[in-house]
Amino acid sequence: MAAVAQYVRGALRPRYPLLSFSLRTSPRLLCVATQQKNTGQNLEEDQSQSQNEQKVEPSSAEKMLTEEKAKLEEQLKEVTDKYKRALADAENVRQRSQKLVEEAKLYGIQSFCKDLLEVADILEKATESVPKEEIKDENPHLKSLYEGLVMTEVQIQKVFKKHGLLRLNPVGAKFDPYEHEALFHAPMEGKEPGTIALVSKIGYKLHGRTLRPALVGVVKDA
Repeated sequence: MAAVAQYVRGALRPRYPLLSFSLRTSPRLLCVATQQKNTGQNLEEDQSQSQNEQKVEPSSAEKMLTEEKAKLEEQLKEVTDKYKRALADAENVRQRSQKLVEEAKLYGIQSFCKDLLEVADILEKATESVPKEEIKDENPHLKSLYEGLVMTEVQIQKVFKKHGLLRLNPVGAKFDPYEHEALFHAPMEGKEPGTIALVSKIGYKLHGRTLRPALVGVVKDA
C-alpha cells in the first residue's frame, strides 16, 4: 500500500502540481477560512452593537432636547406674562396721568375762582344795597353807579360761566348735602319738608364739582 500511494503521488506530481499543493495545504486553508468566518461574525456583532448604541444615544438626546424645550417654553410663558403685565401697568399709569392732566386743566383755577367769588359777593351786596326808589334821573350819579355795578356783575358772571363756574341758587329745591349747607331748620306753612326755603349765600360749582356750597335754610316738619 505504501508503494502504491507513493506511486500515485509521483504520477500526479508532474501533471497536477496545484492539486497536489492544495491537498497538502487544505487543512491550513480551512483554518484560515474558519478564522475569517469568525472575524466576520465578530465584525457583524460589533456593527450590530454599534448600531444599537447609536439607536440608544439619539433617544437620550431626544429626551434632553424635550426637557430643554419644555424649560424654554416655560420661560417664554413667564416672560410673555410679565410683558403683558408691564403693558397693563403702563396703560393704567398712562390713563391715570391723562386723567390728572385733564383734572389739572379743569380745576387748576379752583383757588383763583374761590378768590373771585368774594368779589362777586361784594358786587351782589353793593347792587342790593342801593334803594331802588332812589334810582331816578334826578340822581344821575347814583343811577350811573348802580348801572355800572349791575353791568360789572353781569360781566363777571359771564366770565364765570365761560370757565365752567356756575351759580347755585336752590330756592325751592330739595336739600342736597353735597351742594348745600344748612344754617337752620324751621317749619314753614305751605312748604314741603326737606326743601330749601331761604338762601343766605349763593353757592358755586366748577365743572360739576361743588366749589362752595350754598348756605340755606331748610323746611322741617311742624
